[in-house]
Amino acid sequence: MTESGGESAKLQESFPYEDIVNLPHHRSETYPHMSMEERAAQFSSFAALTGHKEAVQEKARRTSRRMELDEDQKARLDEKLQELCREEEGRETEFTVFYPDDKKSGGSYEKVCGVLKRIDVYEKVIWLEDGKSLKISDIIDIQ
Repeated sequence: MTESGGESAKLQESFPYEDIVNLPHHRSETYPHMSMEERAAQFSSFAALTGHKEAVQEKARRTSRRMELDEDQKARLDEKLQELCREEEGRETEFTVFYPDDKKSGGSYEKVCGVLKRIDVYEKVIWLEDGKSLKISDIIDIQ
């Protein structure tokens, strides 16, 4: 009998909350019952650094500096523009254009191909048939 008394004492020590384990679960009478999804949402991770990842990616994104054309390059570009003005509209042309970046200094160079619709010398804009407009000051080369 000493052995069985010793075993129950061991069970009492290893599981001290045995007296409350089998009690019914308490439900509040003042607050509505919360679903498992709502309870889990309370413990979801806290996003203290919202937008941090995007900021790091933006900082890592590279831009190019705007090229400054020398006098010879400006003269050649001007000749090509004059030639485009003399020719009839509807010619397929390739432009190398600098697009300034909205968020940081610098920008990117892109090749733009299109059919020439018109050149507005007063607004200094070239219009293509697909609706694109190119600022003449941003054009680096014309093919």
